[in-house]
Amino acid sequence: MKPVTAYIALGGNLENPAAQVRAGFGALAALASTKLIAQSSLYRSAPVGYAHQPDFINAVAAIETALAPRALLDALLAIERSHGRVRDFPNAPRTLDLDVLLYGDLQLHELGLTIPHPRMHERAFVLLPLAEIAPRCFIPGRGAVIELLRTIDTSGVQQLETRNSQHATVVDP
Repeated sequence: MKPVTAYIALGGNLENPAAQVRAGFGALAALASTKLIAQSSLYRSAPVGYAHQPDFINAVAAIETALAPRALLDALLAIERSHGRVRDFPNAPRTLDLDVLLYGDLQLHELGLTIPHPRMHERAFVLLPLAEIAPRCFIPGRGAVIELLRTIDTSGVQQLETRNSQHATVVDP
């Protein structure tokens, strides 16, 4: 299979979430048939859905992968489990959350996997780090990330640090 550029959201709010997200980048880089090509800065955001929990640390990674979408999802779920992720209830606190945001220009809806991620266009904690590494990224069926950012409130999301220079590559799909 020819490699595809995919974007992965990373987040967590338990057990040193900044370290968990950084470890998530490392785990993505170690995936078979996959190369980490860019990673965003870390961002702090308030929880969505279930509000009585700590703030989240979020980021986005760009990968080049030869894994099929379902195989990629399975690999991400295995990484989550290895970091102690427990799914107690929707929007529960978590050590590490990994979501497939985009997989090339694929549009897919099957049990447990929807690409593009169905709520990514509404979430500043996804769009801000995505725009940082892929400013011209286009979300099929929704539009350009930079345009979508103009339609949502980003005031609750704080950039914590800038990218390490070795990971400063900007991806233009």
